[in-house]
Amino acid sequence: MKTDLTDTTASKINKALVKVRRAIGTPAVGMVLTLVIVTDEENAYDALKAAGDASREHPSRTLVVIKRVSRSPRDRTQSRLDAEVRVGADAGTGETVVLRLHGEVVDHAQSVVLPLLLPDAPVVVWWPVNAPLDPANDPLGALAQRRVTDTYACEQPVKELAARADAYTPGDTDLSWTRITPWRSMLAAALDQVACQVQGVEVEGEEFNPSCELLAMWLADRLDVPVRRTRSSGPGLTAVRMDTDCGPIVLDRADGSLATLAIQGQPKRAVALKRRDTAELIAEELRRLDPDDTYASALRYGVERLKQENGGDAPAKGEGQGGGREAVPAPVESAAKGPAAEATAEAPVKRAAAK
Repeated sequence: MKTDLTDTTASKINKALVKVRRAIGTPAVGMVLTLVIVTDEENAYDALKAAGDASREHPSRTLVVIKRVSRSPRDRTQSRLDAEVRVGADAGTGETVVLRLHGEVVDHAQSVVLPLLLPDAPVVVWWPVNAPLDPANDPLGALAQRRVTDTYACEQPVKELAARADAYTPGDTDLSWTRITPWRSMLAAALDQVACQVQGVEVEGEEFNPSCELLAMWLADRLDVPVRRTRSSGPGLTAVRMDTDCGPIVLDRADGSLATLAIQGQPKRAVALKRRDTAELIAEELRRLDPDDTYASALRYGVERLKQENGGDAPAKGEGQGGGREAVPAPVESAAKGPAAEATAEAPVKRAAAK
């Protein structure tokens, strides 16, 4: 059920939510959190669809904040709030309010959102695009326990990682980090099966893919070994090779769907490692609302430090040799670990490397 409100207020929106819930026979509020999506008109549909799919696992009140650009100076001085209230089948298992802000109210979005938050429930703010450089100090981000960005949607995603590291506040996270959860789980499980010392790692993937950089930084941070970052044509992450004193461990995914795990002395096995859609990524992020210390440690390892250990920008595989996936740059010894990398949650990798 949908209700459109033009030139409205937060108080009228709350009354409309109560009225619509009673009309469809569900007066009780059974939602576990408030999800605030800050986006533009172009990306609102995809973000709202992903949030609706994720609400099947996490029933929530979804507030979509769309800041409309005024066309003339006179329009920019006239404030107006339009809203679309969705409850029932039109809003998944929760309820949705689409807020369109016009004029001066654009600069005061937090005053519109605050009265609409569920009482005594966590708040998550998600920027599908155009995230602020410092999410925790953003007026809307300051309302949340969890702040979700996506560096993959930025024009310069790898440089954006450095800005995220400088401005990191507990509660920040990145969907580029969420995308590599299956890779981290598979690599940790592979190292748990052997009693070998890891001597070096190679991470292969697209050139401007922040997930590849984050995986390389995580491995360098956790294993304290040289990590080579090489480029391929994708899609996304394509392979990770860990050189150990017992032989190589290789996780290769050439097609973006099915991967092959090869461990020295064991038969090769096929593992499902498909690229997940945004709804699955958001659902995973909503499962935990505490600070992600492992992400923080990997992020603070630093893109620049990773480049320095690769002797500058890593060349593409096969560059200068007729293409293909052949050559890799020589490893350079990594610097000593910083104090932020000492205590993190991914203990299986550390233990296996030390065996």
